[in-house]
Amino acid sequence: MANHKKNVLIAYMPNYKDLDIARDKNWYRIPTDIKRVPQNVKNSSLDIIAFYFPKIFKDYAFRVVFYGIVEKIEIASRKQLFKNEPPNPKSNRIYYKIKFKKLLRLPHPIYSRRKRRIVFISTTVDRFNNAVEINDLFLESPIEELLWEAFKKHNIIAERQFLEKVKGENFFLDFALFCRKGNLDVECDGDAYHLKAEEVKRDKKRDNLLLSCGWNILRYCTEDIKYKMEDTIYQLKETINKYGGIEDPLSNKYLFFPDKSQEDNLFQF
Repeated sequence: MANHKKNVLIAYMPNYKDLDIARDKNWYRIPTDIKRVPQNVKNSSLDIIAFYFPKIFKDYAFRVVFYGIVEKIEIASRKQLFKNEPPNPKSNRIYYKIKFKKLLRLPHPIYSRRKRRIVFISTTVDRFNNAVEINDLFLESPIEELLWEAFKKHNIIAERQFLEKVKGENFFLDFALFCRKGNLDVECDGDAYHLKAEEVKRDKKRDNLLLSCGWNILRYCTEDIKYKMEDTIYQLKETINKYGGIEDPLSNKYLFFPDKSQEDNLFQF
């Protein structure tokens, strides 16, 4: 049986100064007052921390390249972390200090197909060891995992847990599909959660905000994914074709799906 313990954290490496700290002093910090502190940091269940690099790191940009084996997590003030730093607005800030053994290099970096911004991803050791690209790291609900496997089988290129900011609110889209004539947000609505009255109301508000920003939304329930997957995938392919094909950011081409009567392979224009 697979171990689903999310004891690996992919964390954003903001600049060269922090990379030097990670390389020379073997620690990384996360402010305690941010909204989305990873659970495996808060409860000290973290075993591995790895780092995702933004654009400023030319050789490492948009990749997970280095990681470390976590030794301990402790609370520390900025004054403790940076003893020689002059007083500044951040001086009284409190952090989780994640101490790890020496920085190690992955044999094969984990890349981001869309060169997206990543802050944190919590994942399992198995996903971390086997990931080729960023989307391979996510481990979400069972129906999301089923749909993701179907996407890979049918060459449907999607971004998982894609962050979209709308009017000051952050929304994480289950699957973001980028098409020539409009983008698609594919949501998996588990019966135990999304069919509750309060969640239906929240989903409608969320959908309206995303629609106002040009997102087109498709929602699939447990039955659609577990028992009607063929129909679900066919509808998705038709919708992708309607919106001008799905973008492959690696080739800068838009991919179309053939008619159901043709072979179930992609062809390009």
